[in-house]
Amino acid sequence: MVVPADSGGFEVGPPWDGLGLRGNSSRTLTLRSVRVPRRNLLGNEGDQIWYLFNVVCPTFLSAMSGTYLGVTSAVLETACGYLKERRHSHSATSLSQISIVQHRLGQLWCVVERTRRLIYFAASSFDAGQATALTAVMAAKAEVADCVNAVVGEVMTLMGGITYRSNSKLHRSLRDARAAHLMAPTTDMLRLWIGRTILGQPLLAE
Repeated sequence: MVVPADSGGFEVGPPWDGLGLRGNSSRTLTLRSVRVPRRNLLGNEGDQIWYLFNVVCPTFLSAMSGTYLGVTSAVLETACGYLKERRHSHSATSLSQISIVQHRLGQLWCVVERTRRLIYFAASSFDAGQATALTAVMAAKAEVADCVNAVVGEVMTLMGGITYRSNSKLHRSLRDARAAHLMAPTTDMLRLWIGRTILGQPLLAE
């Protein structure tokens, strides 16, 4: 999409990944002839670190957490539907009637729900302006990255070889899930920052 520069508009570049990821649609953004009133300035002029950790980071990480929670929930829903419908040909027994399948799906549900609660808690803490909100938001994105990868992997195991078909719903979810760890700030970086925060150390220490 291109907006004429003389109208104070902007130009948005194409997605970096031609195949596209539901969990990532990174693009370049070029602002042209844009003027922002001083009254709309967030923080102090030139204070990029404050802006990064008080505006960009919490908002971006919350959005990313919600995105990957959505991917995880969709994968779990796909698994439930498949396990209810799939039956053994010799006995007509549904996979959903098998105890070990029930147990493993129960475990996945618990993982997803506790991650969901962390994400909701982090978002509400940020909205309320709580001092620990940034730590919670960082933890939410790190935990949902672990969650989506674990759930996708386990669901593929439960559903079997059918998940490797090119038109499988899990085909794209597998790529989406992996991106959760790689989208900056990465999971490792977030956990480093969390550790520094609870120890009272500067986030950007050498």
